[in-house]
Amino acid sequence: MLACDLVVANSWHALDRRTDDRVTRLSGLLRRMSPQRAAQDPTFRNPQGVGRKTHDIATLHPEYPGRPTKGGRLTADVVAAFLGDPDQMVELARAIRAAGSLAQDNPMLPDLDDDTTYAEGRPFERRHLARERDPEVRRRKIAQVRHEVGVVRCEVCSFDFEALYGERGRDFIECHHREPLSVTGPRQTALRDLALLCSNCHRMIHRYRPWLTVAQLVELVGPASP
Repeated sequence: MLACDLVVANSWHALDRRTDDRVTRLSGLLRRMSPQRAAQDPTFRNPQGVGRKTHDIATLHPEYPGRPTKGGRLTADVVAAFLGDPDQMVELARAIRAAGSLAQDNPMLPDLDDDTTYAEGRPFERRHLARERDPEVRRRKIAQVRHEVGVVRCEVCSFDFEALYGERGRDFIECHHREPLSVTGPRQTALRDLALLCSNCHRMIHRYRPWLTVAQLVELVGPASP
């Protein structure tokens, strides 16, 4: 999706990794967003691969004079989304970039490496995860729960990081949006829309599509202790 955003900004022309530093910058961002994969594979989302992807994307534009390359169905879906609603898709790309720039400083980010299909191919789902990464929204939600409940713990399993780890575990919790953007559409996030989850429960919700709701996961594991 971010590669397509680059192509759109470049008037639907491919970018040359050898002469355009935007390719190098995007490669660096994508590798920071998936640090485990990047550490294991030096070619993962490298500038050569990003440049090649911009070429695949450019060939899918209706006015491209040659034959399209085989970029894959997900690439075609993303191109169609940008052609159908460019303003919305550019906004989503901007949000993803902003979220990705925080990845190195935020230890609460869900690891998306196990499901690169939805992470790269479904813009609404990717934007949903980007919104959950917003550190200010997370901070305000934690403050609200601490004020109203007195303790910050997982809404599904009741795990309390501070109770086990002491000060080191204080406010160590992840923020989850109860309704995905694919259901609600883009809107301003309210604190009531958010749930605080431990990393295990959060991963279980996002592990497979369709995602579980918080209520469904509670039913699966049993209600949280008071």
